[in-house]
Amino acid sequence: MTDKQNIAVFEPYTLSQENLDKVHVIISEDVDDIVYLFKVLSDPIRLKILRALEIQELCVCVLVELTDYKYSALSYHLKLLKDENLVESRRDKSYQIYYLTGFGYSLLKSIDKEFKSV
Repeated sequence: MTDKQNIAVFEPYTLSQENLDKVHVIISEDVDDIVYLFKVLSDPIRLKILRALEIQELCVCVLVELTDYKYSALSYHLKLLKDENLVESRRDKSYQIYYLTGFGYSLLKSIDKEFKSV
């Protein structure tokens, strides 16, 4: 954490020392995990996968047919989504079935709500 600096504040703008301290703590925080989550969400195919899984859990074979992506490419995207706890999977006979986690579902709902209000 860096040393606190005196900040020149111009009249009539005022900033209490308490709020300055709070802002300093926030600015000093490590946000790498959040930044990475946004990078994962920034790819259109990953957002489309999430939105499709919002409708129903799906096997990779369905996603391959619907997207024209190769199995290996979709597996890569699904792994990134899984690593960020947005999706989970289970085996059903010879199929790997993917579904949204609670976090993935609530994140999608929040995104949908905010973008519908814009």
